[in-house]
Amino acid sequence: WEKSRFMGVELFNKTLGVIGAGNIGGIVCDRALGLHMKVVAYDPFLSEERAIQMGVTKVELDELLARADFITLHVPLTDKTRNILSRENLAKTKKGVRIINCARGGLIDEAALAEALQSGQVAGAALDVFEVEPATENPLFNLPNVVVTPHLGASTSEAQENVALQVAEQMSDYLLTGAVTNALNMPNVTAEEAIVMGPWVKLASHLGAFIGQMTDEPIKAINILYDGRVSEMNIAALNQSVIAGVLRAQNPDVNLVSAPIVAKDKGIQISTTRQDKSGVFDAYIKVTMVTDKRERSIAGTCFSDGKPRFIQIKGINIDAEVGEHMLYTTNEDVPGIIGLLGMTLGKNGVNIANFTLGRSAIGEDAIALLYLDQAINPKVVDTLESTGMFLRVKPLVFEGA
Repeated sequence: WEKSRFMGVELFNKTLGVIGAGNIGGIVCDRALGLHMKVVAYDPFLSEERAIQMGVTKVELDELLARADFITLHVPLTDKTRNILSRENLAKTKKGVRIINCARGGLIDEAALAEALQSGQVAGAALDVFEVEPATENPLFNLPNVVVTPHLGASTSEAQENVALQVAEQMSDYLLTGAVTNALNMPNVTAEEAIVMGPWVKLASHLGAFIGQMTDEPIKAINILYDGRVSEMNIAALNQSVIAGVLRAQNPDVNLVSAPIVAKDKGIQISTTRQDKSGVFDAYIKVTMVTDKRERSIAGTCFSDGKPRFIQIKGINIDAEVGEHMLYTTNEDVPGIIGLLGMTLGKNGVNIANFTLGRSAIGEDAIALLYLDQAINPKVVDTLESTGMFLRVKPLVFEGA
């Protein structure tokens, strides 16, 4: 036996770099921690809070490449992940790294990996997947420091049955309770979280929708403040609701999954702040939008009845129930505005379900937010604007309100 030819290395106290910390990646992290490995993870959808819960360190890709003794991939093949271990990135790895890919072919530049294995930059590789399958020819075949298998990762009778059951259970959980489990591109939400967060997710969407409908120019940044007990919730899910609400005004096809990606592609900076209870409300969310021309903010809360309410617009305190069809106006604080709005809408057959007013000070900026029973005709908007009494008249729609 030439045992010295097959000398290995221990996993104990080594650093594992996990690219993609979703369901499978998360399980691998857990197994590695059980072997007393140090685990660093790169995943744009992994929150700092979730990383702490998992016991791993969230890092950027370059840091993972520089620190990892072993690298394992657990991401789908997309335009952004294709060749994530490119020739350039393989050169950034620690000399002697070992690489495992049981996820998808195409995540690694196979020719570059073969060269790195031959030069010693990469000490070894184990692959279950390949760029071209069935893999009959490949530059990685016949290298002494490579182990390959023919895409067998999930090929057990137990795995096939479990996958079918898991998909059915996860769809059932989402449809019945709103729980999201093991999603590739949105935060996990437990059934317990879904019950508590449901009204807040709806509020976050409405706050975003207000900002989106009020904004015509390109958005540079969206800043989201979570105050009080809402700051302890799963803010990654709330963030997605805000962003989707903002972007849907210009693109109705944007959804919770695509919203963060679309925002990033547009160069919109997203920032979040958590703070302890700071006012009369047990909790509230405030969204501030920044463009080259202005900043615009709106805040809202959920009362015990679970109904979202707007509590501040432009720094002016209000208390407005959110309806599907609303009308927002701004004006100088002068007499006659309430009568003018009521009379104009009444003459045109528009019924007002709720009417909320606010002002910054006597004779200064004033706002009105009207909850209407039906969508307002654009001609009625034109009539109000033609009076010269309003700085802005804007119909708003809040889906699902």
